[in-house]
Amino acid sequence: MKPEDLHRDCLVIDSHNDTIVNHICRGNHSVVRGGANAEEPSGTIARQYAHSFPVPLTGPVQINLSKMRQGGIDTGFFAVDVTAAFKNHLNFALDGIGYLLYDIARHGAEVSICRISADILEARRTGKPGIILAIEHADCVEGSLNVLRSLFELGVRSIGLTHNVSSQAADGCMEAREGVGLSVFGIKLVREMNRLGMLVDLAHVSPGAFYSALEVSGKPVIFSHGNARALCDHPRNLDDAQLEALALKGGVIGMSFVPYFVNNGNPTLDRLLDHIDHVRSVAGVETVGLGSDFDGGGTLLADATHYPRITEGLVGRGYSEEEIRKILGGNTLRVLRETIG
Repeated sequence: MKPEDLHRDCLVIDSHNDTIVNHICRGNHSVVRGGANAEEPSGTIARQYAHSFPVPLTGPVQINLSKMRQGGIDTGFFAVDVTAAFKNHLNFALDGIGYLLYDIARHGAEVSICRISADILEARRTGKPGIILAIEHADCVEGSLNVLRSLFELGVRSIGLTHNVSSQAADGCMEAREGVGLSVFGIKLVREMNRLGMLVDLAHVSPGAFYSALEVSGKPVIFSHGNARALCDHPRNLDDAQLEALALKGGVIGMSFVPYFVNNGNPTLDRLLDHIDHVRSVAGVETVGLGSDFDGGGTLLADATHYPRITEGLVGRGYSEEEIRKILGGNTLRVLRETIG
């Protein structure tokens, strides 16, 4: 089978993008139709964040529903990063999710908001893009498990415990304290996420929080976007011991397209494939997934339409069809089945 045909035949799941906030900061840019909607009233994110967005908004957006279809991405995790919400984390999260849901409804888009893993397969069968609602930084729940339960009812299925800086649940990787694991609230949060059927995302957490979460969680976890620290020494990447521990937990790391997580001097697609090779050798192919970080710094590929290049590269390196199916989406689907149902 040709690489392009194999890619289209595979289930493809991307475990992280920052499209929601990015699109709002472009002037309520539509995920469905493209173009700004300046006439729409500004919400929390637009008023608070649009003029200080940390990633320069130059060039076209990297992912929307059209580009997902062109790139053969069946389902994407659409995340709202609430880190910079300045003690307004919940409102920030709700504003972002509300923007996305309104944008979809306003344009009558055929989209599946995936609440259980079967929704992903049904979306693929019917040709609809699948979306998993996600939030980065556990302060979105404002220290309340009742808020967590409300977010679950809204459709949120994945929450990252931190985003570089620390949260009420855990230390972030940029504020790591040696030997410090989850907070008391963090332990309660992870256990309640397990009970509800929500995926615990350990991207951005400190090493201490990483190991603590693996111990506390009764279900597999995800590291939604990051790479191998042995090949690129960045605090956002996982070292070999962490990769091995993630594998023992049955978890998955979504390989990120952020250049400075790939290589400090020469961030190319070949270097990204080197990371996939390394994770496979250390933790097994069952631990490898994809988490682009499109619209949030994942610029190694220009946009989602270039996703088939990953499959082409894996074929070129001799990966079997079974291995490629696992990497592109099968491994992430397995974790979702074991967590969100």
